[in-house]
Amino acid sequence: MRRLPPLNALRVFEVAARTGSYAEAATELGLTHGAVSRQIAALEGWLGQRLFARVGRRMVATPMARLFADEVSASFDRVTAAAEACGRPGARRILRVSAPISFAMRWLIPRLERFHDEHPFVEVSVTTVSTVHEELRGGFDIAIRRGVAGEGAWPHHRAVPVLEDIDTLIMRPALFAQRPIHAPADVEGHSFLASETRPGDWIDWLETAGLSHLAGRPRQVFDHFFITRQAFEDGLGLGVGPLPMLDIDIASGRLMAPLPHIRVPRTGYVALTPVGADNSAPLTRFVEWLAAEGAAKSGEPGG
Repeated sequence: MRRLPPLNALRVFEVAARTGSYAEAATELGLTHGAVSRQIAALEGWLGQRLFARVGRRMVATPMARLFADEVSASFDRVTAAAEACGRPGARRILRVSAPISFAMRWLIPRLERFHDEHPFVEVSVTTVSTVHEELRGGFDIAIRRGVAGEGAWPHHRAVPVLEDIDTLIMRPALFAQRPIHAPADVEGHSFLASETRPGDWIDWLETAGLSHLAGRPRQVFDHFFITRQAFEDGLGLGVGPLPMLDIDIASGRLMAPLPHIRVPRTGYVALTPVGADNSAPLTRFVEWLAAEGAAKSGEPGG
């Protein structure tokens, strides 16, 4: 018989080494910090050597432990693939997706039916975070965040570009009929609406439009963009909004982009999956689907 180390301790060790933190490992696994510490100690006892050393207030994996963790992670991937290949045909798979509120409400959820039509045995469970810079924690298979996919940009995660982000001027068509905007100078006299979560939108748009002298104008500020979007729709004023999150509103005629040629590129969105986590076919297909949807919809505005 194989003399295997304690498998549950191996699982805890792999997460702790990957995240670089006992606390993050505890969050991802749904355990207490003490339980993580005990499992690591049990594995160290079995191996007869230390896997983590204290540096300041943190426990840091030793060089040998990092190499061991890479091997354990690769082994878990192989076991997962083998189990999936031998699993029940047609068994439902749940993917847990963490996404910013506006991204989930205005872009992801309206498109999910297309994914479900193509993959009826995969269930997507969406949870939201309040900002695009929300700290990455456990409890998800895929996280959507604003950022780039460059090497080292997301330690412990694989990053795939999903969606470019572009800002432009947004308003209600009925407001346009009352006080049309055909040129940048026409925004003067209108009320400006803004979001705390997107503080630089107006300043950057005014600069791009050649209206930097209006940057100090008072703005009615709401705490989150999806509230501001509702204020656009209610005709309370003008706003600067991300086209990818508003394309369904523009297509339906609820909102319009009066100056579509004035655009401000923003940092886009990436799909993040933990390094060493389940890399099964459903997860891979969902990430590929996200990227394909983002590439297909470049945020072309309508008037």
